[in-house]
Amino acid sequence: MISMYLQWLFFALVFTGSSVPDSPYSFTTIFGHPSDTTAACYRIPALAVATNGTLLAVADQRIPDCGDLRSNPDINLVLRKSYDDGKSWSDMEVLVDLPSGKSVSDAAFIVDSISKDILLLYNMMDLEKHPQEYRFHYIRSSDHGETWTEPVDITAQVKPPDWKEDFVFITSGRGTQSTDGKLVHCLVHLEYGVFIIQSADGGNTWSRLPTPLDPADESKIVILPNGTWMVNSRVNKAGLRYVHTSEDAGQSWTTRADSTLIDPGCNGSILYDEASQNLYFANAHDPEKRKNLVVQRSSDQGHSWQHLTTVFPGSAAYVSMVALPDHQLGLLFEKDNYDRIVFTRVPTNIK
Repeated sequence: MISMYLQWLFFALVFTGSSVPDSPYSFTTIFGHPSDTTAACYRIPALAVATNGTLLAVADQRIPDCGDLRSNPDINLVLRKSYDDGKSWSDMEVLVDLPSGKSVSDAAFIVDSISKDILLLYNMMDLEKHPQEYRFHYIRSSDHGETWTEPVDITAQVKPPDWKEDFVFITSGRGTQSTDGKLVHCLVHLEYGVFIIQSADGGNTWSRLPTPLDPADESKIVILPNGTWMVNSRVNKAGLRYVHTSEDAGQSWTTRADSTLIDPGCNGSILYDEASQNLYFANAHDPEKRKNLVVQRSSDQGHSWQHLTTVFPGSAAYVSMVALPDHQLGLLFEKDNYDRIVFTRVPTNIK
């Protein structure tokens, strides 16, 4: 028994970097303390894989304090890249840094499999001239994240004038691409619900579908192999996720609560992995608190879910997830009461 305990303790020390055996996974700090004290905190992770395999991680760099876009006059977007599936990372670079008084937040990737371009959408606010007015921008990379264009403003294309100061924002993390090539993503209106925005020309022009999904807050959209559009939604105080599906590319929707996807009201991540032909969902799996980061797996396109693994049972919040080679998932998530944003790899072939 003593020998077995020592082996278990050694495993914990090696793989968690801590004397507390709280997770079988190792975590690499990508943004935040203790290695970086240039900002009050880093929040809102977004993770994507370029078509050449480069892994890109983006987050809010919140300079004076940890407040969000409505109250913080200095939030930048920062990037780190990995060329070896997350084993090592480039130095941090600032992608978007506006003059004081203007802030950006909630980055979301869409990788265009046709053009190979990467779009990074985000919210922008001028707190001095237009406080409470959300605007929507994107930047584009045509070289797998090495260089980026100047920002493009798409606000007028997807936000009607009478929503000028409404609480409406692009949800963070990642959008997707439909089977016919449209770029699609989620726009949250806290009063009406979630709207789908889409582009049929690689992001040059955008439109908003008229029907809101409700109940829904921050949401993720995924396209299933049969062409079904699925939106997985945070709903505050519900204790679980809501799932909205469409068989006609967003023209009509079916909504249901999913009692197996327990949730405290926090941003999660969903993806379909072609290699394993499974759907995966990651979130803080607790009905009240932002803790217990869990990955679940579905082999029947979201009709039922099975526990895959507990990534971290402690404090965990927003998460962004991608599929990696060799039956691995990459997760970028907020850990330890927003003290840091970390990356880890999780195998998909767990029995």
